[in-house]
Amino acid sequence: MHRRRTALSVSAALLVAAPLLSACGSQAHPGAAAVVGGGRIEVSTVQAQAADVRSAQRSSPQAAQLVNRSGQLGRAKLHSLIFGQILDRAAKDAGVSVSRKEIQEARLASAAQSGGEEQLKAMMLQQRWVAPDQIDGDMRRDVQLPKLAEALGADLGSPAGQQVVGEALTKASEALDIDVNPRFGAWDDQKLQLGDYKASWITQVTKAEAPEPQAGA
Repeated sequence: MHRRRTALSVSAALLVAAPLLSACGSQAHPGAAAVVGGGRIEVSTVQAQAADVRSAQRSSPQAAQLVNRSGQLGRAKLHSLIFGQILDRAAKDAGVSVSRKEIQEARLASAAQSGGEEQLKAMMLQQRWVAPDQIDGDMRRDVQLPKLAEALGADLGSPAGQQVVGEALTKASEALDIDVNPRFGAWDDQKLQLGDYKASWITQVTKAEAPEPQAGA
């Protein structure tokens, strides 16, 4: 239970706000928001994820509040996509894999904690800016991160353990040679952040000192 809650708090931080993406790609990679490990993250992919969230938000009784609090949704989604690939690489390097069964078990446990599947969907939308059809991807990270820490012999609840995991993520980030469209900033391998964009999981895992920005800033 402790590991699941730790993973939830880390993943939730991927939802911190940052500026909306535009449809233009960089000159080097037209149409790409970023290139990670030689693979493209298309601007259209980021926009589609953001659109799914917006659609779900507008169907919520708290529509106005949810939309207002997630004004920088597009860049948060780009950061999430980049970080997901970094975590995949770090997990692969550590010999960690995640099964479909583990993802479903994590989702069932989270739903039970939230009071049911519908409550889980509402919580994910409000706290993480995750649309219903994106939940399994988020749950995968919830499973993956503590398994990575375990494989590294690290305790995510301790500063020393957080440093170990942070170093593994930085190593994976460097190996992926991340190239972000300059319109959205540059990726920092050491801080694991996009330009001036900081997420609270950075504080938890790598003990970054700078404060995170407020949503809509």
